[in-house]
Amino acid sequence: MESTEKTTLLNGLIEINNDRVAGFEKALGDIKDENIDLKAVFEEFASQSRKYSQELAALVGANAGEVETGNSISGTLHRAWIDVKSLFGDNGREGILNEAERGEDAIKKAYKDALTDGSLSGEAYNVVATQSQGINRGHDTIKALRDASK
Repeated sequence: MESTEKTTLLNGLIEINNDRVAGFEKALGDIKDENIDLKAVFEEFASQSRKYSQELAALVGANAGEVETGNSISGTLHRAWIDVKSLFGDNGREGILNEAERGEDAIKKAYKDALTDGSLSGEAYNVVATQSQGINRGHDTIKALRDASK
């Protein structure tokens, strides 16, 4: 894989992890008492994505690439689940978790696409594959919480 393509791919993963952090942090500030148990879950996943962004940034830097520090344009969609007034007011816990799962679906797909396009190899592939496992577990946790809230 050419260095520029690799940098672009890794920066895309950095952006979606940054989006995930922003989404969970916004939700954390707005969680009401009846959903306080979600705070620990959201804090864990925000922390996980901060760590993943740092690991990916190290890979970009090792390729002499410029590290992305912002959020993606599609992050607006990812954070759409943070419209707290409508989610907490209209949908309650199940609605919050439905929207959180949509965000998790987006990051899960980004990792799957990165791993299956055949461009990554060596250390970069291993780091992304390991992170993908964590992302999949996060998705499954949100899905299980959502299913239990029905």
